[in-house]
Amino acid sequence: MNYDINIIRIYKDYLSDLNSNRQDGGVSSSVNHFEKTIEDYRVDIDELKNEMHLHKMKLAAYSRKQKEFDYATYKSDDHAGLRSRYLEFRKKFETLKSELSVFVTTMNP
Repeated sequence: MNYDINIIRIYKDYLSDLNSNRQDGGVSSSVNHFEKTIEDYRVDIDELKNEMHLHKMKLAAYSRKQKEFDYATYKSDDHAGLRSRYLEFRKKFETLKSELSVFVTTMNP
């Protein structure tokens, strides 16, 4: 996800430059849409990273106590839900990258 954060930074810089260099209203509204969407995805990344970190810390604390594996505790952590959210994010982010690529191509044929 750190890679995605770097990609978002690059996109934000590019969109900012594009917005400042163009006077066309249609381009500006599209750029604003992409900027908003990118910000939303950055929030999603931060939330996912935070949840993953919490799960990691909980696992570390559990292993430090050297207890036997407790399936009920493992199940209550909802790793499947977190994995599902991550996979959904990946899908949406890949779609955004494709849409942005098409937009950039139409801007600079």
